[in-house]
Parts: sequence; C-alpha cells; structure tokens
Amino acid sequence: MKILVVDDEEHILQVIKAYLIKNHYIVFEANTGRGALHLFETLHPDLIILDLMLPDMNGEEICRRIRKSSNVPILMLTAKSSEDDMVNGLMIGADDYITKPFSPRELLARVISLLRRTNQPELGNTSKLLFAQGRLTIDLEQYEVRVQEEPIALTPMEFKLLEVLAKHPKRVFSRLELVNLTQGDTYEGFERTIDVHIKNIRQKIGDAPKHPVFVGTVFGVGYKFLVSPDEI
Repeated sequence: MKILVVDDEEHILQVIKAYLIKNHYIVFEANTGRGALHLFETLHPDLIILDLMLPDMNGEEICRRIRKSSNVPILMLTAKSSEDDMVNGLMIGADDYITKPFSPRELLARVISLLRRTNQPELGNTSKLLFAQGRLTIDLEQYEVRVQEEPIALTPMEFKLLEVLAKHPKRVFSRLELVNLTQGDTYEGFERTIDVHIKNIRQKIGDAPKHPVFVGTVFGVGYKFLVSPDEI
C-alpha cells in the first residue's frame, strides 16, 4: 500500500519512512503543502500522514482540499496538542490524530488500524440489507426501511444517510464525510445538521441514543454502523 508522509522536519520524515518501509509499505514524502497536494493528485495514496504546520500552507487547508474529492484516510501528526486542536482536525475530515513527540510503534499501530478500518469492502450492489436477525431491513431498490416488518417513513436525507452507514458496517465516518457523501461537496449547510438527522433516524428505528444497536457515535469524530448484515 502507498502512504504519503507530509512533514517539513527531515528527521521526522526519515524516521517515519524507515518504520513504514520496514513494515512493507511504499512511502512517498513531501515537505510542503503544494508538494503534498501534487503527490496526492498523481499518486492516489492509500493513506496520508499529515503534519499541520508546514512552511507554505497549513495542514487543515490541505485536509479540506483533499476531502473535496477523496475519502483517503488522513492521520494528522502535529505538535498542536490541545483538545480543541484535535477536535478541529477530526471535524474537518481527519480520521485520526497523533501528537509530537510520538512513538513510531504507536504511529504504525494507528496506520494499520486506519487501513484495516477504511479498506473494508463496501457491500456491493446488494439491493436489500438485513440486520439483527431481520429486525432492521433496508431495501435499496424499493427505497424502503422496515423495523420488525413495519415500514418506517424516512426523509430522503435520512434514508441516504442510513444507506451510507449501513453499506460500510464498522467504518467510522466524520460528519464532513457524511455531508459530502449525502449532499455533495457543494453543500453549504453545517456539519452539525448530521447530528439532527442521526437523532431522527434513531427515533424512527427505535435505536436508543445511550445504548444504540445500529447507529453508534464516535465522540469527537462522527458515526458508524455497529452491526454487520445478516446472511441472506
């Protein structure tokens, strides 16, 4: 797998590169924001390790630009260690966040976890998804959701949001990703509207917010679908 490492500190670049190559990853490196965006567009990496403080462009802006066209996993690596900095990084589309100084072993573990989580295959073109022994049914062809065989009325946005989550069980989506996947990257609404839609979906399918069966909250990040589909 190809990993793009973006950092303007040469010794950090070399440490990360050596550790990743040792573990059989193909590594590309950039020490500027413009260089990072160029390599992203030409190489299509499987994961990006992104420093936030670069000489020509901050990492947050790079992340925003990448998220306009790609859901590639982004691991932010930075000396910014406040809770607000971490939450902001995750809110704009990062998948994980690690602060300097860091343990190369921990960084590698985060990389492995991200790649495993985000490269789970989508459930293809299956027209009907069943969960929890048929308790929840999502019929993509008939555009219908049923709970215990009873039809549930969802708005188009709610249906699309549930479809995206259910077709990628166990994968964590940030609010920004869900906005882009359900509304398109030209949508000018607020990411927090996703919270309102999730609340409505949970109420309609009988999913308790504190102990959900289907739609789980990943605090500070976004949401994920908690269960895999039944065998059909």
